[in-house]
Amino acid sequence: MISEKEVRHVALLARLGLASEEIKKMEKDISSILDYIEKLKEVDISKVILDEAGVGSQNVMREDNPVPAPKERVKKLVELMPEQKNGYLKVKQVF
Repeated sequence: MISEKEVRHVALLARLGLASEEIKKMEKDISSILDYIEKLKEVDISKVILDEAGVGSQNVMREDNPVPAPKERVKKLVELMPEQKNGYLKVKQVF
């Protein structure tokens, strides 16, 4: 069983602010998860065939060929902007 001190330490590492009731609940929940993992360690997996579909695969990348937008389209979009400043399109600040 995991102790309250260990739960507090994990919560600190995860930057979680837990109340006393939550810590008690986490003790039980984490303990049951760890008990289940111990049960899984008992399972015989010697005859299980591993799926090696991901082995040897690699990303296929296409050549980057940028296509410039037609000048009329760009001009029309710029005209639709409500504000411009020093040749740039002015937008609201994003946080």
